[in-house]
Amino acid sequence: MKILFRLGTAALIAAVVFATLGPARYRPHSPLGQDGEHALAFVLVGLAVGLSFPQRRLRVAAITVVLIGLLEIMQRWAPGRHARLEDFLVDAGAACLGLVGAAAIGWLTARLHGSRPR
Repeated sequence: MKILFRLGTAALIAAVVFATLGPARYRPHSPLGQDGEHALAFVLVGLAVGLSFPQRRLRVAAITVVLIGLLEIMQRWAPGRHARLEDFLVDAGAACLGLVGAAAIGWLTARLHGSRPR
């Protein structure tokens, strides 16, 4: 079951990478606006990654933020895309919120099952 969840997480990350670096016409658009879309996508990424790797939360958080920074920098070479500090801050902050949500879910689950949280 864990492997299926991790595969789903990898697919979500691949979709976000494609939406970030691929042609703008293929990026989904919603009424949330660009910052809202970024926030939603990266909250989901943070939540999925945090739930996939619960025993390495701090390391996963650091790697996630670094990779989001690299993804933003890679936009400099993607036609029609631009790297912006504001986008990085929104993306990294949203991913961290998702990671905090994953930690809270892990804590609540452990509490309900009477075991020690990881």
